Amino acid sequence: MPVITMQMKKTKPETKKLLIEKLTAAAVEVTNSQPSSFTVFIEEYDPDSIGISGQPLVEKLANK
Repeated sequence: MPVITMQMKKTKPETKKLLIEKLTAAAVEVTNSQPSSFTVFIEEYDPDSIGISGQPLVEKLANK
């Protein structure tokens, strides 16, 4: 059972649904396996728990 793990900031359910569909489709295309053989895990983090370039993501998002 192949597993695909995506780690990201918290996002909307419809975005996660689309991500699961597209990640599975890409894996099926590349491996020529059945979609039922793939499991996708999405690990979500609060923006204050993610750091990019030495700065919390919550601050980077606020500066947009």
